[in-house]
Amino acid sequence: MFSYTFLWPHFFWLLLIIPFFIAWYVWKQKEMHASLKISSLKGFSFAPKSKRVPFRHSLIAFRVLALVCLICVLARPQSSNSFRDEVTEGIDIVMALDISSSMLAEDFKPNRLEAAKEVASKFVAGRKNDKIGLVIYAAESFTQCPLTTDHNVLQNLFRDITPGLLEDGTAIGMGLATAVQRIKDSNAKSKVIILLTDGENNRGEIAPLTAAEIAKTFGVRVYTVGVGTVGTAPYPMQTVLGVQYQQIEVKIDENLLRSIADVTGGKYFRATDKNKLESIYAEIDKMEKSRIEVTEYTKRKEEFLWFAVFAGLFLLMEVYLRNTIFRNLP
Repeated sequence: MFSYTFLWPHFFWLLLIIPFFIAWYVWKQKEMHASLKISSLKGFSFAPKSKRVPFRHSLIAFRVLALVCLICVLARPQSSNSFRDEVTEGIDIVMALDISSSMLAEDFKPNRLEAAKEVASKFVAGRKNDKIGLVIYAAESFTQCPLTTDHNVLQNLFRDITPGLLEDGTAIGMGLATAVQRIKDSNAKSKVIILLTDGENNRGEIAPLTAAEIAKTFGVRVYTVGVGTVGTAPYPMQTVLGVQYQQIEVKIDENLLRSIADVTGGKYFRATDKNKLESIYAEIDKMEKSRIEVTEYTKRKEEFLWFAVFAGLFLLMEVYLRNTIFRNLP
């Protein structure tokens, strides 16, 4: 990348001299004009007027331009070519999100699913150097977004997630297996799955621990997150009288989620509210940081020559005009 800089820019303070120099010139011009008293100007009314007179002040302009160029020379202008090598040890992350109907419970505001989407979106926004994918699951699983560095697309897909996209239920094993399928062929140094659920495994053809063993085989680390308050949570039920809230028991298979994390070298977290969920993602973010090494090469070249040349040309132009065209003004 080409750039233009000045090594000693403090010399530009000398430009403050120019207004004083111009003021001195104006004052000097007034002092140089002699006065002559005569009885009438009639004799001069037909005298020819030189077209050179209005241009006599161009001499001071050339001198000022020469001075500006000399100050630029003193500031030492330099051009530089910079080459930047950036090496990233990327981390590929697949987020497996439970979208079963129980995620509509409102122990999180506005509900578990919306809170999980919002916190996950913020997490994605902070992982600019990583490829991130998204898997959603309920009774079945589906790849909402493959691994990508286009986080704007991923953010838009997060907003499109709603309950009812998949058959209801909680197939943790299927969600994890699909996430593993999406990340297993990655060449990243670190491969991570963040699996979030609010219930127990009750559907699916693949056992969660079997999926965990598969993840371990491919070197994938799984962080499991259980979301839900302790005890009961308000759940909106649609009735003929409108939406009625019912307290439902919060059942999270913490032993299973802890086992999945242990098998793969990850960690289990429990979020009982939105603030806790945000702190969990912040902790995962700290544990899974990609490393960036930047090597910058800069080649500099002195560029004062042209400023010196123009300064000389402006001075020569002033001397030439002063001793030729503007030597005598009728």
